[in-house]
Amino acid sequence: MPQEMKEVPVYLFTGFLGSGKTTFIQDAMEGEDFNSNEDRTLLLLCEEGETELHPAKFYGPNVFIETVEQESDLTPEHLDELLKKHQAERVVVEYNGMWGLDSFYQNMPEAWIAYQEMTFCDARTFLMFNQNMRQQTFDKLKSAELVVFNRCVRDDNFEDFQKQAHKIVRVANRKSQILYEFGPDDVIMDNLEDPLPYDLTQDRINIEDDWYAEWYRDVNDHPEKYEGKEFRVKGRAAVGEGLAKDQFIFGRHVMTCCVQDIQFAGLLCQWTDQAQTLKNGEWVKVRFTVKNEYTPIYQEEGPVLYVQTLAPCEPTEPEVATF
Repeated sequence: MPQEMKEVPVYLFTGFLGSGKTTFIQDAMEGEDFNSNEDRTLLLLCEEGETELHPAKFYGPNVFIETVEQESDLTPEHLDELLKKHQAERVVVEYNGMWGLDSFYQNMPEAWIAYQEMTFCDARTFLMFNQNMRQQTFDKLKSAELVVFNRCVRDDNFEDFQKQAHKIVRVANRKSQILYEFGPDDVIMDNLEDPLPYDLTQDRINIEDDWYAEWYRDVNDHPEKYEGKEFRVKGRAAVGEGLAKDQFIFGRHVMTCCVQDIQFAGLLCQWTDQAQTLKNGEWVKVRFTVKNEYTPIYQEEGPVLYVQTLAPCEPTEPEVATF
């Protein structure tokens, strides 16, 4: 980024229509804490909500509201034009629940930096929305730093709802905080643990076929916990350009949300100088230890698998891993 280009912080609030985004933004704009610096704020409204904003109640006069009618209007040029029109120093976005988040992130002007992303969910309708519009629901959860379930009710069904909601959020995002709101001053943080299906206190661990997705996510999130431990895992070998003779990629296809998002989830392996002679896509059972180290393949530190033994094997059933 050029030195003279000033960062523009972006606060992104997502969720389906009626999920509470507008109410939260109204409260934020009325509050002294959020507006103490009196920054000129561009407020982008990407949908017409059921609740109206009341600008007269905002803490200061430096909030400039613009409406984005269509997803195709999310272009770097148009967004930058709106920012310059009001000489704004920060951006707040009430995002359309039916638009893909990638449309916004891929079209943010260069100087725009995502400072915070929050997703709001109506607890009364969340499970139904997830069942009927799972891909759109996943899209709103995958990068949120905080997920707020509002309109919760303290009854005999809440514990079951919390377990289901927690699992859905964790499949999309392991790092987001989860909040349950029962009223304006009645809020609790999610405190459910995410136990792994295998015992990491052991030095030698066999990863069952249906544990691969959980194992892959956790070894990437917390590679230091896996350092030096020995694993036996079934997966596919991938070879190709950019890899040395003693390297190949080991992994499986993983479905996080739905068929459209199936991706190959693999890790770099160090083996013998015969690694590149493996058939691309062949199924193998591998025994290896894990080291967390820098490699040009990742362009950062990450888990590298040091293979001890490798043997052909039958494909897993099913072949695609899920959470």
